[in-house]
This record gives sequence, structure tokens and C-alpha cells, in this order.
Amino acid sequence: MHYLLLAGAIALEVMATINLRLSDGFTRLVPSILVVIGYLGAFGLLSQVLKAGVPVGLAYGIWAAAGVALVAIIGAVFLGDTLTPIQFGGIALVIAGVLALELGATH
Repeated sequence: MHYLLLAGAIALEVMATINLRLSDGFTRLVPSILVVIGYLGAFGLLSQVLKAGVPVGLAYGIWAAAGVALVAIIGAVFLGDTLTPIQFGGIALVIAGVLALELGATH
């Protein structure tokens, strides 16, 4: 259950970050509202994940890594950003780091 909450936190954070770009410096109303709603929801869900007992390093690592990877990919696919092979390698390293945190944790 707590990983579903974490997935929701990631989705809201990604939505907020993409809308931060679309808000054009908070000059566009709807994207600006979505930024605030997204970040408040993301931190609210993340707090529930931590309350459920997921270690903070693991929860934040998954949250941050997934957010970085998804925002970079969405930016490249939908917003005209570019991703070089080195950047793809960086995304892979971020994911590998989170996997190392999970696999190295004592259960």
C-alpha cells in the first residue's frame, strides 16, 4: 500500500514540475494552480509513506530518481527538450543508485 502512495507522490510531483514549466513564470493561471496542488499533494503523500515506516533514504531516493527520470523523458517527448546519450546514461545511473539503496537495505 505504501508503494502505491509513493507512486501517487511521484505522479503529482512530476505533474507539478511539468506545469511549473508551462506556467511561464507563474503568469498562466491553470498551470500555476496545478503546480501548487501537485507539490502539496506530493509532499502530503510522501509524508504518509514515511509515516508507514518506509526508510526516508529509500522513499526519497525512489521519489527523486523517478521524478528526475520521468520529467526528463516527458520534457524530451512532449516539450522539445533534448536528451543526449550521456543524459540517458545519467538517468540509468540515478535508477541504479536507487536500486543499490533498495538491494542494500536490511529487511
